[in-house]
Amino acid sequence: MSTKDFVEKDYYKVLGVPKDATEAEIKKAYRKLAREFHPDANKGDAKAEGRFKEISEANDILGDPKRRKEYDEARALFGNGGFRPGPGGPGGTFNFDLGDLFGGAQGGTQSGAGGFGGGLGDVFGGLFNRGAAGTGTRTQPRRGQDIESEVTLSFTEAVDGATVPLRMSSSAACKACSGTGDRNGTPRVCPTCVGTGQVSRGGSGSFSLTDPCVDCKGRGLIAQDPCEVCKGSGRARSSRTMQVRIPAGVSDGQRIRLRGKGAPGERGGPAGDLYVVVHVGAHSVFGRKGDNLTVTVPVSYVEAALGGEVKVPTLGGPPVTLKLPAGTPNGRTMRARGKGAVRKDGTRGDLLVTVEVAVPQELSDKAREALEAYREATAEEDPRAELFQAAKGA
Repeated sequence: MSTKDFVEKDYYKVLGVPKDATEAEIKKAYRKLAREFHPDANKGDAKAEGRFKEISEANDILGDPKRRKEYDEARALFGNGGFRPGPGGPGGTFNFDLGDLFGGAQGGTQSGAGGFGGGLGDVFGGLFNRGAAGTGTRTQPRRGQDIESEVTLSFTEAVDGATVPLRMSSSAACKACSGTGDRNGTPRVCPTCVGTGQVSRGGSGSFSLTDPCVDCKGRGLIAQDPCEVCKGSGRARSSRTMQVRIPAGVSDGQRIRLRGKGAPGERGGPAGDLYVVVHVGAHSVFGRKGDNLTVTVPVSYVEAALGGEVKVPTLGGPPVTLKLPAGTPNGRTMRARGKGAVRKDGTRGDLLVTVEVAVPQELSDKAREALEAYREATAEEDPRAELFQAAKGA
């Protein structure tokens, strides 16, 4: 909708209130009319829907003291929607094109208009939150869309962090029409949302809900001659490859948010965010439990029974030596501090080492003789005696 249309509309008449109506009177009139013509109360009535939009539009202007003041000043400038009588043409009126004033003269001053150089788009820019630019209008900046992508890391990359390339497809400003959606770069303001990209619904008075405008898809602009590439949307699919740093210590399934790395915004709006879902591959030796790494280390029966020192591998570093106490049972877990995954504060978790007593599958004659001798020496010991005793008492 053009500035000319706004100036010529009588919003006071739309709400049925006098020009000196108070804010309370305007609000009361709006509530009454909104209830009467609300789409939910007039299913399938296109005329009532149009009336409701007109009422909402009038309330947006008159219900805001600043916009109402600018609206009144704009209408006073042109005698409430038309030019004030004066010399210069037949019948005592100015003899020039009304559209020239609102479209803006290109260079110099407007002839017959008393020197309004460059059109009057700037005069009404504050009223409708837009200024002269191309078509004489500029809608509000629009934030870019959020993008979600996935990446698969090796176990080591997830623990230490990695920089990985991500190829992403998102919507960006159409290069063919410079994001205007119009082949000639001259879109018009959407008449439904008046360039805001949003419409109010379901509310009354000072409370209402807003939805993206369905006619302009939330852009605030409608192409007069739609661009062949983007079909008037002003957006086109764009592919790009970005180097993304995945922080150390991420876990499988974690969703990382990278601010401002999503789709670019429109009309100077900020870019959206990039969400990366991380998948982590398994490791043949190490496991993960929160910030701690896990590893299972085989030990011989002799080491478990008599104790000793065992070397344990670490992820990406030199091995550590742990002291195994005499009589260590199978499945016991020991801790190597600071050898785990990186935490958010930069410190590291621990390496949890689980002992697994290895039973030899084959024995040499010497080893067999030694074990036979050990069995004879411990023949009177029954490792299951306490088990049976407890079973009887249960």
